[in-house]
Amino acid sequence: MSVEAAANRAYKKIVNAWCMYDWANSAFATTIMAAVLPTFYASVAASHLPGNVASAYWGYTSSLALLIAAFLNPVLGAMADHSGSKKKYLAFFTALGIVFTVLLFTVREGAWLLCSALYLVAEIGFSGAIVFYDSLLPHVAKPEDMDQVSTKGYALGYLGGGLLLAINLGMIMSPATFFLPSTDVAVRLSFVSVGLWWAIFSAPLFRRVAEPPAAPIAGEPANPVRAGFARLQHTLKDIRRYRELSKFLVAFWIYNDGIGTIIKMATIYGSEIGIGQTDLIGALLLTQFVGIPFSLAFGQLAKRLGRKPSIYLALGVYTLISIGGYFMSEAWHFWVLAGMVGLVQGGSQALSRSMYGAMAPKAKTGEFFGFYDMSSKFAGIVGPLVFGLVGQLTGSSRLSIVSIVIFFIVGGLLLTTVNEQDGIRVAQEENAAALLQS
Repeated sequence: MSVEAAANRAYKKIVNAWCMYDWANSAFATTIMAAVLPTFYASVAASHLPGNVASAYWGYTSSLALLIAAFLNPVLGAMADHSGSKKKYLAFFTALGIVFTVLLFTVREGAWLLCSALYLVAEIGFSGAIVFYDSLLPHVAKPEDMDQVSTKGYALGYLGGGLLLAINLGMIMSPATFFLPSTDVAVRLSFVSVGLWWAIFSAPLFRRVAEPPAAPIAGEPANPVRAGFARLQHTLKDIRRYRELSKFLVAFWIYNDGIGTIIKMATIYGSEIGIGQTDLIGALLLTQFVGIPFSLAFGQLAKRLGRKPSIYLALGVYTLISIGGYFMSEAWHFWVLAGMVGLVQGGSQALSRSMYGAMAPKAKTGEFFGFYDMSSKFAGIVGPLVFGLVGQLTGSSRLSIVSIVIFFIVGGLLLTTVNEQDGIRVAQEENAAALLQS
């Protein structure tokens, strides 16, 4: 085997190992965030509360978890850049998410506060880990492959999350087939399965992906906490240098608010209007499997149209989904809308991630992806909060779902102002300067 062939083979193994983390943690996104836990929360943990109140409390719990993660992640990312510890931080938050996900097994009827508390910590672990996982993308992928690697990660995430959700759906629909005594036990065991799945399939990343080197800045404190805050202060002072990156962050914050709200609130909204758990989970399973080919297709679409036009297309489809949600009344309506989400969800998020990664200096990927994640978490705070408030004020969540349209429209308009090539140029200049210093 030639040296070049061996290098390409090693590169593919590293890329695949990185992508497998999407396979691993997507089980949390499907079973915990989107499908099983929201309906379990409404029908079991908060069964004594009115439907719209349970939906609101779920939205408030999600918002609080994301708010905590949003403030932690930029500092933690800067600390990881300083000390060369991206994988160590990734391991810590992964373990935190896994442990508290498994502990959801202990939730019983009426224990909505315990359920909220366990989910809150598990969500912090999930969200914190994503910062360091995403920050490895520019180090793992070649610049010309970044869109395709990012979309491959999302495609594997859909496949892995979808497979486990299918198994869990089988357990819930037919507990006896799996030698389980009841649906309640099957639901709670599905939470345990997520933790095990997440732990097992995270292993390739920790084994194969190298820790990027530390990127100390001359004169910064030796203490990692102080260094993290010093780096943030320096970046904020020099924020005009990253003008295009900053504009993209604001646009992403707004349109991802709508995406995140649809992901988090879809099943509990469907439950409120009378759609059964089997249809809710089955339709979300459809989203997963539709998302596999279409995530990969968006990687190819970006080659032909460019990243921004591809994202615009996705936002247009999301606008139609939100409007359709207002009129939803039958189970098959939910299936159709879930299929439409599968067309664009992975592609829009993967291309947003790779576009941001292309404009982020390699020496500051932890810090900058901390800001990226903070942007997405603030999006996740505002959307569910608005959803919950509108639902409580009107007594129904129908106006809540249609109100999401404004996020797609405003976010898309702001995205038109971003000069992607200028943002990439600034990142390349930073990378060259960092090489000279080293």
